[in-house]
Amino acid sequence: MARYADLDAESQIALLRPVAATGAMLLGLEVAAITPVHHGYNTTFRVRTSERLDFAVRVLTNSLSTPPELEAQHAWMHALARETTVLVPNPVTGPDGASCAVVEDEALERPFTVVAATWLAGEDIGEPSLQQTHELGVTMATMHNHATGWSPADGDLLPIFDEPLFGDEDLLASLTEKDLPDGGAQVLEAAFERAQLAFDEAFRSDPLVVHGDLHGGNLKWHLDELAVFDFDDSGFGTAALDLAISTFYLRDEFEGAEAGLRQGYMAMRDLPDLDPEVFEALIASRQLLLANALLASSTASLRADAQNYLLISIARLQHWLSTGRFTRTL
Repeated sequence: MARYADLDAESQIALLRPVAATGAMLLGLEVAAITPVHHGYNTTFRVRTSERLDFAVRVLTNSLSTPPELEAQHAWMHALARETTVLVPNPVTGPDGASCAVVEDEALERPFTVVAATWLAGEDIGEPSLQQTHELGVTMATMHNHATGWSPADGDLLPIFDEPLFGDEDLLASLTEKDLPDGGAQVLEAAFERAQLAFDEAFRSDPLVVHGDLHGGNLKWHLDELAVFDFDDSGFGTAALDLAISTFYLRDEFEGAEAGLRQGYMAMRDLPDLDPEVFEALIASRQLLLANALLASSTASLRADAQNYLLISIARLQHWLSTGRFTRTL
């Protein structure tokens, strides 16, 4: 049988469906129906229980989050729900008190971790409006204000984001000349070095827990309210890093998008005091992380896009190195 990573998307989802169903049952959910909703970095299914309640059940297909890290992620979500106005899903705790389940399947080469949370009403934002960018700024600042006084309990771990790849294996550095256009290796090396200097500078501020992935795909909008989900990339970073990540996705999206984010943030909290060139490097560093993540992915569609995205990444990074401004419009 072909390796999981070599299968097409439909075949991968078919193999993961029973994994999600088993994981949901181990977490105490009585599964009446299960429907795939997203097959990307991780794979999410919508589970309807026998009590007609809906849950998001996620199979960690590419995530490297460990059970202690998942416990810390869920602890922060619970704290945000109790102590702030931020709307987040409620993580499911299994009968044994664990917030994740590990499922083995003979058809797969390795065990998969499964987590579940209550289903959020509304639609994924995708490309946000000006109102939504403002609300994202408000929500992010509220989360940062909360994080200044919150940290995981003893035994709970979260990664430290003090370098551009967030601790992932650097697959970009191992690419050969045949994988890259002329000068591509030099662009990646120069971009990484400049980005690392920015991380060093930004990390002079006290680190706090950040979401690490606040973009339209991890936000929902319902009755004019914003909700945040997918805390899988949470870790100790800087407030500027969260802002830079969101700015990466908003860059050149529409006029006023970035200003809306900043204005919403400033309504709740001062902007980080950081040199604009350093902040721009934090924005560009997201390109390095995403290109590297695609090279490591086992998801069919992401693997298919990896080489083309690498070339796009080099062009964008070259433009940033040459002009000082990062853009995704190239």
